[in-house]
Amino acid sequence: MPFVDIRLAGNATRAQKAAIVADVTRSLVERLGKPAAAVQIVISEIPTENYAAGGQLLVDRDAPSSPREDAHAAVTPR
Repeated sequence: MPFVDIRLAGNATRAQKAAIVADVTRSLVERLGKPAAAVQIVISEIPTENYAAGGQLLVDRDAPSSPREDAHAAVTPR
């Protein structure tokens, strides 16, 4: 039985989480041949004041000048 633990810095909407769960489940069904009912997923939302990267809390970081400078920046598809 596949078990997936997803941790997000900040919050996602219910619709975003539902889409993530659907995508991850579909991938495991396709890649591993597991039944969808066997895929277990937990999503944990971690407040940005409880998560740090590069020695600084995310809540305290200034907005980067470009998305390449920040692994947590939103990426806009081309």
